[in-house]
Amino acid sequence: MASSATAGKRGNGAASRAPRGRAVTRVTRWSHRVTETSHALDLESGVFEDRSPRRIAASLKRSAEQSKRRKSEPYRSAMSMLVFYINRAGKNLSPDRRRVLERAKDELRHLFGRA
Repeated sequence: MASSATAGKRGNGAASRAPRGRAVTRVTRWSHRVTETSHALDLESGVFEDRSPRRIAASLKRSAEQSKRRKSEPYRSAMSMLVFYINRAGKNLSPDRRRVLERAKDELRHLFGRA
């Protein structure tokens, strides 16, 4: 069971699990809140569903360079969004999708001249 010091890190103080026999009515996760409210980048729709690592990287680069709301340089913002998506998907990401997204990271480095 989580201590009170770590409970706040899960999001809005909502418990991630209900005691036995009780239904969970609302679970708020920080990653969901970030996805819903973040103004870091305006991503193209379906960017992470593309099968081409090059197109994913190009889309992220375009979005990062066009954004007026990002707080850091375009490369860092684009890579952060890609890593955030991979981490948030976690175990639900198939090995094939993970491979494509990991290759997209390499493509992103190449497009920004950091390879």
